[in-house]
Amino acid sequence: MTAKNPEIGNFLTCGDVGTNFLEQGQGHPVVLIHGSGPGVSAWANWRLAIPELARDFRVIAPDMAGFGYSERPSGFVYDKAAWVRQTLGLLDRLELNQVDIVGNSFGGAIALALAVEHPERVRRLVLMGSVGLRYPISLGLDQVWGYEPSLEAMRSLLDIFAYDRTLVNDELAELRYRASIRPGFQESFAAMFPAPRQRWVDALASDDDAIRALPHETLVIHGREDRVIPPATSFRLAEMIPSAQLHVFGHCGHWTQIEQSARFVKLVANFLQE
Repeated sequence: MTAKNPEIGNFLTCGDVGTNFLEQGQGHPVVLIHGSGPGVSAWANWRLAIPELARDFRVIAPDMAGFGYSERPSGFVYDKAAWVRQTLGLLDRLELNQVDIVGNSFGGAIALALAVEHPERVRRLVLMGSVGLRYPISLGLDQVWGYEPSLEAMRSLLDIFAYDRTLVNDELAELRYRASIRPGFQESFAAMFPAPRQRWVDALASDDDAIRALPHETLVIHGREDRVIPPATSFRLAEMIPSAQLHVFGHCGHWTQIEQSARFVKLVANFLQE
């Protein structure tokens, strides 16, 4: 008897993409959208947060197209519009008229775009280490998106992601490296963000005026020592969004939901329950 793979949950076709998603808990629905690191999945990104948030909410965490165990359709164009369409398709298939959305990094850009383009589908918005504005790409993000599979390259990326080096060990590097070379994983990842990569930061951005017009209560979170997404992007988002709160974690890199997991869950849960 083989143990069930925790990364694999339910499966639905959403926006023409077969979508793997995790679901746990009851209550108001909260959708968690993961980041864009190599070999990432909803489970890898949110494994610490899902069971804790599921105490109070119905938590839904999809693998976005091209990531994890969702489909990688031949000829698929990986762009913001497609990922928003996939997320909307998931809400429609689950018959969810309105949800709270938590977006991490790349996932923040998708969450922000969904709120801008379909404001009636979003109740509250959480943006964590989020992309979604135009800014000069950081060296860290350029290295993440330019990843070429090797154990040494993965070790280097983990050093960029985490401020707390006790989280970065050979076992984790091996695990994430093996995930990045599963069949189809690196092929789709390499197709998403080829050099020059500044254009993909710009392509994931929402219109500044539309961001300033957002009606949603929004929580913006960032790690002060983040080397992937500059904290200045969250400062700008908090200034632009009328009903925004900003929380910055010290001694924290890009992995807020992992490096500060207990505080992160408490902060998000309190915000969503206001």
